[in-house]
Amino acid sequence: MSCPESLQSQSYFDGEVDTTAVPNMERHLESCTECLGLFENLTRSRGALRLGYGNMRAPSALRSRILRAIDREIPAKAAWRVRSFWWGAVSGLGAAVAAIFVVFFVPLLASNQPIADDLVAAHMRSIQSARLIEVVSADRHTVKPWFAGHADVSPVVADFTSQGYTLVGGRVDNLDHQRAAVVVYRHGAHVINVFSWRADWRPMPAELSRRGYHMVSWRVGDLQYCAVSDAGRNEMAALTRLIRSIAS
Repeated sequence: MSCPESLQSQSYFDGEVDTTAVPNMERHLESCTECLGLFENLTRSRGALRLGYGNMRAPSALRSRILRAIDREIPAKAAWRVRSFWWGAVSGLGAAVAAIFVVFFVPLLASNQPIADDLVAAHMRSIQSARLIEVVSADRHTVKPWFAGHADVSPVVADFTSQGYTLVGGRVDNLDHQRAAVVVYRHGAHVINVFSWRADWRPMPAELSRRGYHMVSWRVGDLQYCAVSDAGRNEMAALTRLIRSIAS
């Protein structure tokens, strides 16, 4: 007989359960072999799909052109960004390559991206468990060197206590097949996780909201950053400006 929690387990996998239900679902997965098997199958399927898409690589010059076009349009709305980018791409491409854009890149740009779900899920797990912080310190000279031996990237680390954003430490999360660095801040009652990982050709929307959490993304060199929190948009924007002012 099917477990009555199987649908809820699928929702948990998709990051669609309420934060208050996360601990119960984690306990259920520890005791229910059927739901655990379902969760593992879904994980394998998602990994296979990502690997399949990962093999669909455009030439380096084309990827660079895509990223430059997207970066120029970051302040605009998503739909306008895609339209502006599309016309710029078509002007220099033949019909065959343009067809590839239609069936692959344009739907990708218009989507909200599975990685956004992974970021929110990782944020939710961190605030519901003891894994929020692995290195506890407000000293950037302690936190930044710690990432060197644990993460695949070296992010910007700074304490902005005087501006209302206190550095409390960092941790590492598995994200997009990488050991992503996560710098953790507190702003009032809010936790703000700032993720960073090696950037690839896939664009992240500059702003996105999922299940009550706000995400603000930006790129510095070969690093992709994304701040995730239930703090307000203005508060999130203020922190990202502080971080970007140091990275630039």
